[in-house]
Amino acid sequence: MTLYYSLVFLLLVVEMTIFMLLIIPLPFTWRRKLFTFISESPLIAKLQYGMKITFIFILILFIDSVNRVYRVQIELAAASEKSSQGRGTVLGHERMEVQARKFYSQRNMYLCGFTLFLSLILNRTYVMILDILRLEDKVKRYEGDQKTGSKDTSTGEIASLRKQLAQKDRDMETLKKQCEGLSREYGELSDRHSKLEGIDSTPKKDK
Repeated sequence: MTLYYSLVFLLLVVEMTIFMLLIIPLPFTWRRKLFTFISESPLIAKLQYGMKITFIFILILFIDSVNRVYRVQIELAAASEKSSQGRGTVLGHERMEVQARKFYSQRNMYLCGFTLFLSLILNRTYVMILDILRLEDKVKRYEGDQKTGSKDTSTGEIASLRKQLAQKDRDMETLKKQCEGLSREYGELSDRHSKLEGIDSTPKKDK
């Protein structure tokens, strides 16, 4: 794996870690302070701006990997056609080399694609949590603070806010399931990569 794809993999791991931290259940006060700091910190704002530029480069890598997968597919199809027509033979190690190139291209495509997709999930999760905090503030304000004894009697709006909170919770569960599926698919891809490297290293030892 080249350096930039290793950095993309590192970024994917960081994104998965951040996502797990976002969905950890925390007390309302702690979560509000944390997200207030994130939304108001100038350092976090600069970091988010740098990440946007980074994701642009990852998008370029994703497009390049898709192009490589397409070209390898064409090359593999052409070699198979020649073999079926008897105009040429494809040696075992040559076919293995093409299959390895195909797998590496697909791995890079999946790696960049999963990283971009998880970045969208993180952004959506962050916005949803901010909405949940805002709605919880409204609910507390309408239900009244027990210390001050103030209370608003607009029960219809309270019910509406509770429905919105329930909807946000369902959306969070959906995003959590998507992240788990993403992690499982990448694990399977890593296993395939390890097996292919083991197969690819065998002919070299024979030589």
